[in-house]
Amino acid sequence: MNTTMEATQNEQNGQVNSPDPNPSPVPQHQSLSKNAQKKLLKQQKYEAKKAEKKAQMKEQKQRDAERKRKEWEEKLAALPEDERLKLIDSRKELRRERMEKRSEERGQKIQRLTQAKETGQNIVVDLEFSHLMTHSEIHSLVQQIMYCYAVNGRCSSPAHLWLTGCEGEMETQLQRLPGFDKWIIEKEKQSYIKAFSDRKDDLVYLTADSETVLHELDPTKVYIVGGLVDRNRWKGITMKKAEEQGIHTAKLPIGAYMKMSSSQVLTVNQVIEILLKFLETKDWKDSFFQVIPQRKRTEGDSENCQVDGEDCEEETEKKKRCLEVPSHD
Repeated sequence: MNTTMEATQNEQNGQVNSPDPNPSPVPQHQSLSKNAQKKLLKQQKYEAKKAEKKAQMKEQKQRDAERKRKEWEEKLAALPEDERLKLIDSRKELRRERMEKRSEERGQKIQRLTQAKETGQNIVVDLEFSHLMTHSEIHSLVQQIMYCYAVNGRCSSPAHLWLTGCEGEMETQLQRLPGFDKWIIEKEKQSYIKAFSDRKDDLVYLTADSETVLHELDPTKVYIVGGLVDRNRWKGITMKKAEEQGIHTAKLPIGAYMKMSSSQVLTVNQVIEILLKFLETKDWKDSFFQVIPQRKRTEGDSENCQVDGEDCEEETEKKKRCLEVPSHD
């Protein structure tokens, strides 16, 4: 009896004193500063609001489609047979013309992007920072890359885009994009250092920490944009990387044309769109004012703008308009 009681007691003590083989992970927010926690909470609220808005828009789109279908059927029902057939034929003709126009535009885009592989400005998105980002941050960057490709495809003088260090979860999420395998873009698992091993002196990393101001785009150079969301957690990381690799650096001449407000972060797609605008206009001021959101700028001079991948809600409608026509051919 005593032996049984002792064994039971020992078992109970073992349960109390032995470590949990599957301890609960420490909540991530416990290791964050107060400012970082506030930012995380703000991001979570934004994501929840964004998802809710997306669901509402989807429902509204479905309602609009159903309403238009009923209106069309009612319109046909009210017409005599001969007029009904004419209206149906007219609608088919409009659709055919629309499809032909899209096909023609698609062919022209493919031709421009193919030509850019030979003569276009080389612009690299460095994807070697994916291990520093969360799943949602990688998703945000993937969406920005999709937007970059769409904008580039619409340019009269597109650049030749490169994705280097494209592997792991980053590659997995990119592969899920419709038509990604058909994109006219360079996709490299290796780093840009290896991809351009014979042109190292032509590499220029764009970073706000550089002391060199970029005044012109040299067609013989390869400009690199760091693919990193929430750069505030990793200040100076791109500059340090470029210095360790012994490659050139430069920063956009934003300070010569505008003063940034308290929000001094540019997304990856904003930086690339600025470069694309400059390739077409040769005008930095026009490029900056067309791309940088009003809320991020004031009058005056400043050179404190950073390159980053943080999502920008003000661009949502602009991105939607750009992506309305399929851009993955």
